[in-house]
Parts: sequence; structure tokens; C-alpha cells
Amino acid sequence: MLLRLRNVADGLIGLSAALGAAALVVEVAVILVDVVGRAFGHPMFGSQDLIMMTMTILVFGGMALCDRRGGHIAVDLFEAKFPDWFNRAVDILSALLGALIFGFIAWAIWDSAKLSQMLNLSTNLLRLPKFWFQWAVCGFSALTAISMFLRALELTLSGRDLRAERRTA
Repeated sequence: MLLRLRNVADGLIGLSAALGAAALVVEVAVILVDVVGRAFGHPMFGSQDLIMMTMTILVFGGMALCDRRGGHIAVDLFEAKFPDWFNRAVDILSALLGALIFGFIAWAIWDSAKLSQMLNLSTNLLRLPKFWFQWAVCGFSALTAISMFLRALELTLSGRDLRAERRTA
């Protein structure tokens, strides 16, 4: 059951990372076209809107993968001084705290997206509806929260930290 859940979560994490990578490609292309256009006196209209919206996809799209691979900042100055059970408890608590934080982010963005949709809020120049991007951030944040909770569950039940195993491999 836990392995199947992990496989589904890994698939969704891969999809969100692929969307984040696609956003990076769009981001670079927009910046390139805008910079070259500025050099010729014709900057790209709406580049600020596109950069701002794709940046949200880029950052939040890769967040679950960053956690899955152990990419978040960790200060381990005192880790060697503490017993293994304490370090494991800290890892479980930090994963649960991260899940809680990203759960609250998803919840807050959910409310914000509903408000943006109701008020028909859009970007300044291109008039892109903001709620599309807010729904995406909400989904990516919820996926990150689920992934962090699943990591805490795996640490609790099996004692294996797949992130630590990948760091040493």
C-alpha cells in the first residue's frame, strides 16, 4: 500500500517537475526575446506578465522534487552529536512541519484563487487571468504537502529515508 502510494506520488512529482522545467524554458525564451527586442528598440509586450506568472510555475512546480531528492537546506552541525533516534525524530517533525506549511500555503492560495476568479483579476498588460496560475500553485503546494507527509510516514513506519539514501548513492 505504502509503496503504491509512493509510486503514484513520484509520478505526480515527476509531472510537476516537468511542468516546472517547461516553465523554465518559457521563462528563458521570453527573457531572450525581450532582451534582444530591447536592443533593437522593440521590447516584448507583456514580458513582465509572462515572467511573473511562469516564475510561479517554475518555483512551485519543482518544490516537491526538491524535497523528494533532499534538496532543501539542512543544517547538520550537531547531527553527529545526537543519537540516531533523536535525528530521526527531528527528520519526521521537520517533514510534518513542512507538510503543514505547504498545506496552509495551498489553502491560502485556494481562497485567493476563488477571490481572483470572482473579481476577474488579471495581469497588468496581457490580461491573463490570475486564478489559472493560483490554481497551479495551489496544486503544486498540495502535492508538496502530501509528499512531505508521505516522507514522514515512511520515516515513521519503515525507518528508511529515501532522500538520505539518494544523497549517499
